[in-house]
Amino acid sequence: MYRVYKFILPEVRSALAKWRARAELIPNEELRKQALASIATKQFHCEGGAVYASVRLDKRDVLIPLIVAFQTISDYLDNLCDRSTSLDADDFRLLHQSMLDAVQPELPMRDYYALREDKDDGDYLRALVQTCRDCIQQLPGYASAQSEIVNLVSLYSDLQVHKHIRKERREPALLAWWEQHAADFPDIGWNEFAAATGSTLGVFQLFLSACDERLTVAETLAIKHAYFPYVCGLHILLDYLIDQEEDRAGGDLNFCNYYDGEATVIQRIGRFADEAIARVSSLPNGRFHRMIIEGLLALYLSDPKVSEQGEVRNVSKRLMKNSPLMRLFFWLNSRWIRKHMY
Repeated sequence: MYRVYKFILPEVRSALAKWRARAELIPNEELRKQALASIATKQFHCEGGAVYASVRLDKRDVLIPLIVAFQTISDYLDNLCDRSTSLDADDFRLLHQSMLDAVQPELPMRDYYALREDKDDGDYLRALVQTCRDCIQQLPGYASAQSEIVNLVSLYSDLQVHKHIRKERREPALLAWWEQHAADFPDIGWNEFAAATGSTLGVFQLFLSACDERLTVAETLAIKHAYFPYVCGLHILLDYLIDQEEDRAGGDLNFCNYYDGEATVIQRIGRFADEAIARVSSLPNGRFHRMIIEGLLALYLSDPKVSEQGEVRNVSKRLMKNSPLMRLFFWLNSRWIRKHMY
């Protein structure tokens, strides 16, 4: 936490300030509005992701700009798709090709706005993509990690396409997509798989691992297996857990709503937490990964939204019961950060 407060948070905010200044120059009003909104309301996504840079402070000048740029693309596109007048899957697919291009420097960039009316962003999105590419070139182990990073980003892009099309088509599209992957994940449900694909944590861990020139493909596969679906799934299921009331009011899809009651929610999220802890314990620097998991539980379960929803409050109490000291520490720390830093 000393490293986070001393180095990570100030440098993330400095990087975001530069992107905010760039976003203010976007010519198109709608694109400018969504770019600025994504930075203003989702800063904590970049701050949380950049915690991975605390492991390699010597590489933070590469990791922090990379994580901030990649997460900013994700948040910006999420805003564009959520607030879009378009419900065109091809449009959403082309927008998210920018994320795939960001992690594949060998690919040509393209016109990501070709299928929508709002087009002129003053090269804002291309600049984000290029920043990712420039940083990736400075990761000596990236060749070993790239395949699994591309796989995770592809799944993330698929999810964003399926969840933003017309409401009546979303669930059938997600179920058809799940059928392509169900055999590989027999212990989870379709809603849990979809949730897991929505996390960028696995990508950030692989960015961190790629700082090591000795990284092997086998090690990359072990990291992917440890993070997906359980660490990634826990991350997004917690996010959906606290957003249930908000999503219900907005008519938005929420993967926690597919559980058949409070007891199942507690049991499944608890199972994801237990499995995530078990899987990361086999990784090098396992205590850091355990810290990430405990931090996730504490961050989300201390959110003010929890106290505003009776059922969610009950789930939170059950999940926090008999918590280890690390989780309690991060719970108190999360409350302090919200009170003093936002």
